[in-house]
Amino acid sequence: MEGYSAEATELVETYDFLMKYIIIGEAGTGKSCLLHQFTHNSFKAHSQHTIGVEFSSRTVKLGEKRIKLQLWDTAGQERFRSVTRSYYRGAAGVLLVYDITNRDSFLNLSKWLADARALASPHLVAVLVGNKSDRDEDREVEWEEASRWAAEHNVHFLETSSLTGDNVEAPFLLAARSILLSIESGALDPEKAGSGVSYGDRALQRVNSSSRHSFGSLSGGRRRGSGKLRLKDWVPGGGRRCC
Repeated sequence: MEGYSAEATELVETYDFLMKYIIIGEAGTGKSCLLHQFTHNSFKAHSQHTIGVEFSSRTVKLGEKRIKLQLWDTAGQERFRSVTRSYYRGAAGVLLVYDITNRDSFLNLSKWLADARALASPHLVAVLVGNKSDRDEDREVEWEEASRWAAEHNVHFLETSSLTGDNVEAPFLLAARSILLSIESGALDPEKAGSGVSYGDRALQRVNSSSRHSFGSLSGGRRRGSGKLRLKDWVPGGGRRCC
């Protein structure tokens, strides 16, 4: 009976927005393990290379908003690139993953980012993710170097560990927060084709009952156009190295 109740709850789940994310980067960087840790809160011990594309989803809460994330995990091998690129279209967020213990996976980031920006939403939010932070003794890419790269390419930056779960939720929530702020400012319209975002049942109910769609608690009193986000106020583990 308990299992039936949980299933029924899932079936009637409502959310304010649906957002499409893609997870890209070289093979072996831990993309699938990162996603599994985020969606199942556990480490995928015997992970195989992704063939083509795999799909997952998870609903998260930011302020008063419930966001359903549509997550597309793409293969890193070159032979699958023509297939995986087709899934970039209409993505609102991208997690660009590299392995801090493998310098080659970092050196190819520009190519991956260029593809995403060429094919995804014009308002694409990108987060650079340095995975395997638990293996600091084997590090080949320093945090400072990756941080500079992120600043030069106008993307957010975090380090995570899909093994321990350290900071794993942060890049997903960071991208969602940035997308929500774009909606609030009017820069991104969820009703526009190719935006990578659509209204969910909860948001549509509010839009139909009011001529003004207010995001209230999302801004946390932050004035539009003022400074950078204070991630420590809302991202789990925001006190760690980030952005």
